[in-house]
Amino acid sequence: MVEQRRERADAARNRQAILAAAEDLLRRYEPDQVSIERVAAAAQVSKGTVFHRFGSRTGLMRALMEERALTLHEALTTGPPPLGPGAPPADRLVACLDAIVGVASRNIGLMTAHEHALATRKDTATERDANPVYVFWHGHIAALIAEARPDLDAELVAHILLGSLHSEAIVQLVRAGESERLATCMRQLATILLGSP
Repeated sequence: MVEQRRERADAARNRQAILAAAEDLLRRYEPDQVSIERVAAAAQVSKGTVFHRFGSRTGLMRALMEERALTLHEALTTGPPPLGPGAPPADRLVACLDAIVGVASRNIGLMTAHEHALATRKDTATERDANPVYVFWHGHIAALIAEARPDLDAELVAHILLGSLHSEAIVQLVRAGESERLATCMRQLATILLGSP
């Protein structure tokens, strides 16, 4: 039993070391320069350990994104309004898009690395739509749109809003320090869609 607890503690430490190493490397290097080998060396674990914990480079980037998005997930589901329940859908949509732009801006290297990992992966089984972060954000936004505007195709509009954040033009805008311009534009789009909050 003690041995099992030690193994679990070691596995948890390894996971955190790998995630911290990946995050540090993404701050210092371009996404295509952050390989599994480089992450393993920085975390002082074997390459096999990284693959065992995360399955692939895409899996590693997804896990790091999930860590970064956890706080927003909690705010959207149980936090105070306007992010959390209790505010009108238009207010919640504006707050949600603001928060997503904030997460993207603070983690642009990670977002770019995840997109790069998706684009260069060898297996084709994992699409962006299967990413739990994307799935949650999409479902939340679609629900808000459907509540306020049942006449719209909420599922598709939510994909369009989120998909726009993955474009190269938007990534370059954020890298150039124009996150507030992007946030303003997303607020305007939400207001046009659902009415003045």
